[in-house]
Amino acid sequence: MKEQANLVTPAESDDPFRSFPEQLEQAAADHPEKIAVVDGDRRVTWDEFQRRVRLIAGRLKAAGIGANDKVAALAHNCAEYVELYAGTLHAGACMVPLSSMASGAALEGMLKDSDARVLLASAKGRDALGEHIENLEQIRPEHRLALDFEAAGWRPFEDWVAESPGEAPPAEVQPEHHFNLIYSSGTTGTPKGILHDHRMRSRQLYRLANYGYDADAVTMVATPLYSNTTLVSALPTLAGGGTLVLMAKFDEQRYLALCERERVTHAMLVPVQYQRLLAYPDFDKYDLSSFRVKLSTSAPLRRSVIEDANRRWPGFLGEIYGLTEGGVSTLLDTRSFPDKLDSVGRPAEGVELKILDEDGNEAPSDSIGEIVGRAGAMMAGYYNRSDLTEDMIWRDGDGRVFFKTGDMGKLDEDGFLYILDRKKDMIISGGFNIYAADLEAVLLKHPAVADAAVIGIPSERWGETPLGLVVRREGRDDSPEAICEWANEQVGRNQRLAGIELRDVLPRSSIGKVLKRELRDPYWQGRESKV
Repeated sequence: MKEQANLVTPAESDDPFRSFPEQLEQAAADHPEKIAVVDGDRRVTWDEFQRRVRLIAGRLKAAGIGANDKVAALAHNCAEYVELYAGTLHAGACMVPLSSMASGAALEGMLKDSDARVLLASAKGRDALGEHIENLEQIRPEHRLALDFEAAGWRPFEDWVAESPGEAPPAEVQPEHHFNLIYSSGTTGTPKGILHDHRMRSRQLYRLANYGYDADAVTMVATPLYSNTTLVSALPTLAGGGTLVLMAKFDEQRYLALCERERVTHAMLVPVQYQRLLAYPDFDKYDLSSFRVKLSTSAPLRRSVIEDANRRWPGFLGEIYGLTEGGVSTLLDTRSFPDKLDSVGRPAEGVELKILDEDGNEAPSDSIGEIVGRAGAMMAGYYNRSDLTEDMIWRDGDGRVFFKTGDMGKLDEDGFLYILDRKKDMIISGGFNIYAADLEAVLLKHPAVADAAVIGIPSERWGETPLGLVVRREGRDDSPEAICEWANEQVGRNQRLAGIELRDVLPRSSIGKVLKRELRDPYWQGRESKV
């Protein structure tokens, strides 16, 4: 088993340390008959949930799995997944949630890199991994666990749990012990394992409790459990003794019906889900008056969507900008600051942000540059990759560690942060920096445009030039030329689009981010570099 010392020293914090397993034990003791998890027609009380957690922990310990050992899951959202997640932490081990959207080769690489010794898979996850399972010698056949299928070389999950010697007490977790290992999407190269320790999660949970994640919280989980987007809302709900309502697959009608039926109070969604829900014809027929907090992250939430949600959907709507790695976190209170809806808000409590110029020096206020940040909640490092961890770090004159975001932005005079582009997505045309986000915002104001992305394509004259990729609204037949002409009338001369191409849909990740590299690659094939 590989061991990794924590490579990052986070900012100091006065937040008290409470281990996640201890918080779940307290929740079960306080209200054993309250519902902890809703999974379709299945309703699991806190007493039932915690008994399962202890049994799973006992089974893991009987297999010799303890502090910092890795347990992986490749499955859809379900009660068993949540039980395994909590049971792994209860045993003192570390959870490795994986995406079935990844290729079999990538999944094999992540499982080998993590040294996972147990794997829970659904049928879809098993199919994604395919024959690569045979190359994973560290996962013995008795620890290859089937969630919803039967196959040679796999054990039914329930049979495995039934072999537990009994309910185990919670492990004595230390702040530096590994909590979870989340692999990046891999859209920009080989996925990196982002290691969170219990200190990081404890501090995060303490701060998120301010958003009402208490015993009365009922949180809808409609994004996958392998995403930190989901965990930022699901973990504090469990820690506070609330209720999780799970969706295996997002569907607008089902989502709204569950929110009404379960009297949901909290939700974490990505922008494309807000768009789809608000566009659903029967949205206003559902009773959503129980909502207290709605959060959005992973991609920019458009002004028009914010305004529509605030008119028609009760409760606080906050936009979060942050990194899975931690260190950077902002929040926009959309109702309180209607004049700042193009920003992502101000730094969260305990977060310090700076803007760097092209030379890596701190830039003057209101300057455009790369965003860096530090906070009490920061990853322990990239697993097995101290080199990549060091590349992520910028140190100020006092040697304090900040994380680079790779995003270009600026802070205004009121301390609100504006994201302009990914650093790698910035278009340099004729020596001028062009921010795709600016052009996308213009295109999305056109009445015929439902979705838009702007990328840089090769130009013999300018090096590269911006191209708009547009999805038209249903029923509109505006020509690409007309849309391009309209857009270019709204921007400066050096920002003008070279053209518009129509697309049926824009490729997005499972949490709604437009896959810019996938859009760019066909235009740059055969070139040694993107310049």
